[in-house]
Amino acid sequence: MLLGMVGIGSMDLENSASHTRQTVRDHDSNQNIALIDLNGMIASFAVDANGHNQVQSLKRQFRWANEDDDVKAILFRINSPGGEVLASDEIADIVRESKKPVVSVMGAVAASGGYYVAAPSDWIIAHELTITGSIGVIMSGYSVRNLMDKAGVQPIVFKSGKNKDMLSMNKREEDITAEERKIVQDMIGETFGRFKKVVREGRNLDNRDGEDGGTLVEDWESFADGRILSGNTAFEQGFVDELGDLDDGIARALKVAGIGSANVIRYRQPMNFSMMFPFLGKSEPQQIKIDWGVELPKLKAGRLYFLSPTLLY
Repeated sequence: MLLGMVGIGSMDLENSASHTRQTVRDHDSNQNIALIDLNGMIASFAVDANGHNQVQSLKRQFRWANEDDDVKAILFRINSPGGEVLASDEIADIVRESKKPVVSVMGAVAASGGYYVAAPSDWIIAHELTITGSIGVIMSGYSVRNLMDKAGVQPIVFKSGKNKDMLSMNKREEDITAEERKIVQDMIGETFGRFKKVVREGRNLDNRDGEDGGTLVEDWESFADGRILSGNTAFEQGFVDELGDLDDGIARALKVAGIGSANVIRYRQPMNFSMMFPFLGKSEPQQIKIDWGVELPKLKAGRLYFLSPTLLY
């Protein structure tokens, strides 16, 4: 569980590398499997109690696992509806570049960006009722022009080029030119092409340590139209390798690593209370929020997202 804090001070995040091991399951072994969790919306602006954003936190945990000689495989447990395109791509790179085999285990939801980050894994496991798929890209915006007209507010815009105010909230939908629509749609198409490339390459058995896993069906791209899939359907179409849960993930990690037994551990970074120093000595009241649950950040207009449509608004 991550602690979320608002109003933290600046610090050297790259050198903040102290961590401890926590044993999740003790099998009295001298070998370990590292459990790494991704929960909630994928977002570069989600910050934990130590000031690390989501990508930084995952990068550290994967690095610790890869540098730990006792760790033989990584269990990547995903429960996410997706999120920002860039953050999803950065996490997928972390998985792809891991020196240790990665087994992704999907929870209740691993859709869109949640599937994107799993695709480069050596093995993917989903529950029969997991919500996954939603392969696609979306960008949304809002127009407040009709409301402005009713209030008698007239926007005055000076711009350096004809497309500088594209996606502006001041424009009526009928004012959006065909050229502007094409520019945005081309960008979405390019990003969508990358999504399909990540899926195609990730599901290529030649890249997966010789494991006899699932392969994509011939017409798999017909399922890459943004629709959500159950774990069962994803398995049938070759998007995942196995149906199961965390226990099955542990068994598969042992097999992929070629070992008979291992403890399951996770890494913890102690909370750095020095981050609270900026609040000390202040005469005005300061607000610190600690979040013990999961809260979806508000979507930002004009950004590309790999996100399940059930959580857009």
